[in-house]
Amino acid sequence: MKKLLTLLMMAAFSFMIISCDTTRDDRIDQDTYSVVYDLANVDFIYSAADGYTISRTMNIYNSDVLLMYRKTGTTSTGEAVWQQIPKTIYLAGGNELDYDFDFSSKDFVIYANGNYDISTTPQYINGQTFRIVIVPASFGTNKNAQVDHSDYQSVIKYYNIDDTKAVKL
Repeated sequence: MKKLLTLLMMAAFSFMIISCDTTRDDRIDQDTYSVVYDLANVDFIYSAADGYTISRTMNIYNSDVLLMYRKTGTTSTGEAVWQQIPKTIYLAGGNELDYDFDFSSKDFVIYANGNYDISTTPQYINGQTFRIVIVPASFGTNKNAQVDHSDYQSVIKYYNIDDTKAVKL
């Protein structure tokens, strides 16, 4: 009986050692998913405090990464051409126009600034279209990811996002 009890204890102990998995990563974000938002045909608003801005309120999880793209035109087949911001556009006469953004868990703000009076080039501040892509940080912060975040199509493909279902803001 003593031998049987010893064997059972050894078997139980062996089972516990084998069943322990220390390689699991419980930090994987399971509550969010990649999503695309469209902000179409909007004008920047000027304020003395902030300059030219576009702002929207939306819930963004602290565990998410927000990528921002500006529509710069269309291809010959009608497909949108997206350019990641922040971005500096170099214009004639040494003029530079900058697009930038920031975000928090409650909102985002897009900025347009320049080294000149940008109200003189309304094509860059009126009727603008932006695409916002939100990915969980568990994906977005992967430094080994084989995705070029400046290439919108690569981002959509890598994160397996159906951008035909973009949510209108």
